[in-house]
Amino acid sequence: MELLKTSVPVRSLVWQGGDLFDVVSGRAWNADGTERLTATDHGSGFDTGVVSPSGRYTVVYAERGPGALLLEGTRPVRELTRGPYHSGDFDYPVALGVLRDGREVLVHCPDEYNVLQVEEVASGQRLTTGARDAKDVFHSRLSVSRDGRHLLVSGWVWHPYGIVEVFDLESALTDPAVLDGRGVLPMEPGTDAEVVSACWLDDNRLAVATGEEFLDDEEVPALGPRQIGVWSLSDRTWLHRSSVDFEVGTLIAGGGRVVSLHGHPRLVDVMTGEVLEEWPEVKVSRREGYFGVTHIPTPVAALHPDGTHLAVAQDETIALVRLPSADGSADVAR
Repeated sequence: MELLKTSVPVRSLVWQGGDLFDVVSGRAWNADGTERLTATDHGSGFDTGVVSPSGRYTVVYAERGPGALLLEGTRPVRELTRGPYHSGDFDYPVALGVLRDGREVLVHCPDEYNVLQVEEVASGQRLTTGARDAKDVFHSRLSVSRDGRHLLVSGWVWHPYGIVEVFDLESALTDPAVLDGRGVLPMEPGTDAEVVSACWLDDNRLAVATGEEFLDDEEVPALGPRQIGVWSLSDRTWLHRSSVDFEVGTLIAGGGRVVSLHGHPRLVDVMTGEVLEEWPEVKVSRREGYFGVTHIPTPVAALHPDGTHLAVAQDETIALVRLPSADGSADVAR
């Protein structure tokens, strides 16, 4: 493990090539750990951010606030907002992605908490115009698949209870009401337990983690309490369902690898639920879920797209961990 010194607290992390960027504070770290200023700090009102796959656009925002700012490079393009209802109680819903025709899009909930909208980033033109019939779901933690075909949503419903949804983005551009339905995930086999985190493994598979709370104990082939599952969109079934003996917290993925962030990072084999490697010396918050609790921050971490390196913000440093290779080789410093 290597520690990169930071001159300011790190509020967001994203990989671009071999460099790490904090898009909120406007700083970057080279492969040798050298820190450089890339942009003006966007202010204390923003505490996290997302970057488009091309790296051209960035959205910085307050995770539990009403406002956000869209940037092209370092240039502010326009201010964004979200539906105000309970905006302080759940993570800001926003994602940047690229459609299969090459258009870069912004997905967010600018009007109401339960109405997803898709906009062309460059022009701000709304692509989801038409009649809507939104259901009572709080959309959060949005993520567009790399091929631009689907939108992953980790949302919640009252009482509150975490759920996962996946929507067909291409169909939504023809009929926006698609984003108001149940999406492409069937009810059976679904999940019996509350979803605490979900992420894309690739364009077809997603990893889903559940907590201890569950709806019932019916004997159906569903994802149960305290499990990690791998769902296939093409096969419409759980490829793997594994019980785990640790709190999963936030899942992040890259290069087919998955890391669980709760207390400390764990590299997890999502096919078996086995912890392949863990780093208790690297501290992360014990946040689970994306609504409710406000005094426990979301871990600030990024897994390299090729799955080789994990970066985790610490108090005055960034912990940089080289993950063991798929053949089980030991961790070594980069």
